[in-house]
Amino acid sequence: MPLQQIEPRRLYRQIADQLRRLIESGEFPVGARLPPERDLAVQLGVSRPSVREALIALEVEGLVEVRMGSGIYACAADATPPASHAGGIVAATPLDVIRARQVIEGEMAAGAARHCTPALLEALAESIALMEEEAGGGNIPVRGDRMFHLRIAEVSENAVLLRLVAELFDERHNPLFAQFGNHFENAESWTAAIAEHRAVVRAIASGAPDAARAAMCDHLELSHNRFYAAWPGHGKDVRVHSEES
Repeated sequence: MPLQQIEPRRLYRQIADQLRRLIESGEFPVGARLPPERDLAVQLGVSRPSVREALIALEVEGLVEVRMGSGIYACAADATPPASHAGGIVAATPLDVIRARQVIEGEMAAGAARHCTPALLEALAESIALMEEEAGGGNIPVRGDRMFHLRIAEVSENAVLLRLVAELFDERHNPLFAQFGNHFENAESWTAAIAEHRAVVRAIASGAPDAARAAMCDHLELSHNRFYAAWPGHGKDVRVHSEES
């Protein structure tokens, strides 16, 4: 038997694999409610964010159902799951992506403050206006948000850094990240995010690199925290729909 390449497994996948086996073996029969997130974290000896990542990965696979205000329930496995789901979701997690963005984009904001121009401030104001227009129309303001972060990265005049910022931003479209957004992004969260973008602009306009770095890192930290806040309440659907819906 030929040797096969060893694949390092992310923690959330290890958790998801354990839960998947329990569901498939009938330990958690179809329709049964899984233990609460905090109890699973204690039993597995891991953090609650890691458990949440695993549960949402299983939700994308169709093995669990999240019922807001009620709990997480085991579902019947699809006999023919989509190819992208076979063997479990493999995707960068919001935690990993946002932490990487903090490291890179904090420095991008500091550099923008050092080299701030009226043209940059005008471009950032335009991107925020687009975000407000998209959110006002009931859409997730992805185009304006992406434009904002890329405009700041462009100041570096470094094609590699610009590409990294774009690629990390676009991770929000991976299945795991997108499902987090379905649960935790809403009109209220985007109103807060737009206000945070304005704070970044003020810091850049002040010409203070440390303040700009802090404002960007604070924005991304708050974005991360919104994904790991309490599950939205049952029966309160205030989610912003995507442009494709």
